[in-house]
Amino acid sequence: MENNARPNQHLRKPSAFAGGRQQAGNAWLDTGLGKLPPQALDLEEAVLGALMIEKDALSSVVDILKPETFYKEAHQRIYNAILTLFGNSDPIDLLTVTQQLRKTGEIELVGGGGFVSELTFRVNSAANIEYHARIISEQALKRALIAMSSTILRDAYEDTTDVFELLDRTEQSLFKISESNIKKNYADMSTIVRMALNELETKKNQEGLTGVPSGFTNLDRVTSGWQPTELIILAARPAMGKTAFVVSALRNAAVDHGKPVAIFSLEMSSVQLVNRLISAEAEIDSEKIRKGTLAPHEWTQLHHKIQRLTEAPIFIDDTPALSILELRAKCRRLKAQHDIQMVVIDYLQLMSGDTSGRGGGNREQEIASISRALKNLAKELNVPVIALSQLSRAVETRGGDKKPQLSDLRESGSIEQDADMVCFLYRPEYYNITADENGNSTQGIGEVIIAKNRSGSLDTIQLRFINKYTKFCDLDTYFEPVQAQGFAPEVNGLSSFDAPGMPPAGGSVFKSKANNLSNFGNADPSQETPF
Repeated sequence: MENNARPNQHLRKPSAFAGGRQQAGNAWLDTGLGKLPPQALDLEEAVLGALMIEKDALSSVVDILKPETFYKEAHQRIYNAILTLFGNSDPIDLLTVTQQLRKTGEIELVGGGGFVSELTFRVNSAANIEYHARIISEQALKRALIAMSSTILRDAYEDTTDVFELLDRTEQSLFKISESNIKKNYADMSTIVRMALNELETKKNQEGLTGVPSGFTNLDRVTSGWQPTELIILAARPAMGKTAFVVSALRNAAVDHGKPVAIFSLEMSSVQLVNRLISAEAEIDSEKIRKGTLAPHEWTQLHHKIQRLTEAPIFIDDTPALSILELRAKCRRLKAQHDIQMVVIDYLQLMSGDTSGRGGGNREQEIASISRALKNLAKELNVPVIALSQLSRAVETRGGDKKPQLSDLRESGSIEQDADMVCFLYRPEYYNITADENGNSTQGIGEVIIAKNRSGSLDTIQLRFINKYTKFCDLDTYFEPVQAQGFAPEVNGLSSFDAPGMPPAGGSVFKSKANNLSNFGNADPSQETPF
């Protein structure tokens, strides 16, 4: 009979979070589960008592405890009074704390002077105050997680809630809670010097590269690799080879150096992007791969060359019109699961910003918010973020060699302000410029113009662009004819790719050293060591 009289607990509807009882003086809602929020009232009283009996006790816990860390409202007010005295360099004891509470009119709200004096009897010394403070902080973190979960549950039931905004707010709240428990302490000089020496040793072993290698020797000499926390803008006019350059750079980082990289392709599908990677890796004409007209020996060459590409830690996302909220969520997930070391966005103008709740806005403001968000993402994940960008048509109307400049960045001046590095890609032959000012041929030449570099010098780097492979590589001087033993007129330097076992007619074997870092910086005996 007893069991029959007991109500069916599993059929009872829990009280709603938004309308449930609220603990007096606290923002945490009653969960309706018959449980009290995590708390440690006895330790809170012990800590407050210790702070009033030992003058130096607050220095041990001031970076651990905040007024809202305490569960009871009276304890929050008392601790806030102690912090006020500490900030004014006044002594902290029973009398001064009581006087401060009277001054702010809170003495009766905390239970009167008798309650404050009783706290000093809870503990004899401040010997374990730091340990007690950490337990109080842990209980506060649990309450914050409960509050966050309650908000998520309430918003998830609302039909008007945007699920992607809810996901982003959830991740932000979780990061905020976790970061609130991480406190950076001071370090003495000997510790910092040891850290600096260890960092120098690490840089020495990296052959001078302190960031993610681009695989282009001269570019890495200037930048020391793509640096963590930096936003790099790579801008050019259409058909200059922006995607080809960035695909070559991420291939070099992932295949040659084993760095996990992620690329968000808003312009091309993932299959198109992989076809470019295959063409560059196997050195097969991209048009043949697009049409599928490969000769039998080229199929063999393809399967042999792409094995390393298959195993490379490259992650491709081709979601169209990707929003900054989705990008942030996906990058956080990739960082947590695969520890990505670089993020590439192709390209910035195809992204959509977060204009919710702002009544819209023009495109310039949207691009400005996207560029700021990308910079924040680079700092949050501690990785370089490379964003491709279009240039305005002002380049085409300009006379001369039509080299781009910072004012040509399209749609927003904030791009150049937020970026740590701005690089322009420029190919003279695109404008039918067949020779440079020194009379050298510009055929197959691509220039990376570093127009802004917060942490280094400005320079112009020349690279080789192999159009049929949609590939950039180091400008290899071994392709240039040499009078003593040159190529025959009908043979060019690239013929060695088609028949690597046969020497070109009229000379010795010329082997390409593009992207070969085994003898980094010493390919030319007359060249100085790069680092």
